[in-house]
Amino acid sequence: MIVPGRLADLWAARHDTRGMSAVEFALALPLLMFMGLGGLEVANMALANSRVNQIAIALADNASRMKQQTIGSAPHFRESDAVEALLAAERQGGDLQLMQNGRAILSSLQVNPDGGQWIKWQRCRGTKTTYSSNWGAEGTGATGTAFTGIGSGTKTIAAEPQSAIMVAEVVYEYRPLIVDSIFDTMTIRKYAAMYVRDERDLSQIYASPPTVASTC
Repeated sequence: MIVPGRLADLWAARHDTRGMSAVEFALALPLLMFMGLGGLEVANMALANSRVNQIAIALADNASRMKQQTIGSAPHFRESDAVEALLAAERQGGDLQLMQNGRAILSSLQVNPDGGQWIKWQRCRGTKTTYSSNWGAEGTGATGTAFTGIGSGTKTIAAEPQSAIMVAEVVYEYRPLIVDSIFDTMTIRKYAAMYVRDERDLSQIYASPPTVASTC
């Protein structure tokens, strides 16, 4: 038997909405946190992609400009120039710990004696030595014409006779900032290519002054 007083209490409780907003917020909080943290992760990933792309462009650009003027011959590109270009890429990606979590690869695309494309030399920097160039190692295309350039399909780039293209590849192992259970570690790989700006001796990389080569 329900007494009148108890019936009134039940009726009042049924229409009491004072805690409804708190309950709704508690139910929505996990979704809101997921969306907020997920959005932050996506933004950070996009920023990392942009940074790596800019580093690749700068590396190719720096390498295309570097040279040492000489008397009586074309300017030289030296091992020290390659080291400085790669070191600049490392400093540009310092806060990303680029060289600890990736690798920078610089290649000189030239024309071989048979008229084919040739990776004349290649220099690298970074502790992730498992990452290598997608286009081949130093010496690829040294003879013949089977190697047609860097790229694929209609996006292939090829050097012209008596010229060289500095090709930069920057690889970065992106680690999730927050939501590592949702976003896996991913590899960001960016490319850039620049023609050597001015006249340069393309026969070799010169070792003067003595410098430890950043070989791959």
